[in-house]
Amino acid sequence: MTPLVDTNIISELMRREPDATVCAWASRQAGFRISVITLEELVFGLTHKSLNLKLQWLDEFLTAHVKILPVSAMIARQAGILRGSLAMRGHTRHPSDMLIAATALVHGVPLATRNTADFTFCGITLINPFEPGV
Repeated sequence: MTPLVDTNIISELMRREPDATVCAWASRQAGFRISVITLEELVFGLTHKSLNLKLQWLDEFLTAHVKILPVSAMIARQAGILRGSLAMRGHTRHPSDMLIAATALVHGVPLATRNTADFTFCGITLINPFEPGV
């Protein structure tokens, strides 16, 4: 199953010397999915730091390996439900993270992220490609 990939995983793959465990995990994937929210976060970071070569790498990587998933009304509604129900239990979450979690939930795919704590209690399968054996 093609996973949804969080911003930190794509960022790791574009490093000069990416983590070997993450590279090994990525090489076993048939492709990737990202939320349009992840696209915004990546492009913002690269533009803000004037990293034009990495922005070019990103464009080529996205074209070759990635399906970008939009935020639909169903995803936005699910993100609101997640964020609201977590807030009622004392867990404050960032709206962008809940949109990403809701994207994974609505599409029924696992989320690959290093920041698993940001997505706990969201009802999605989490994969941390930084952990050996994943």
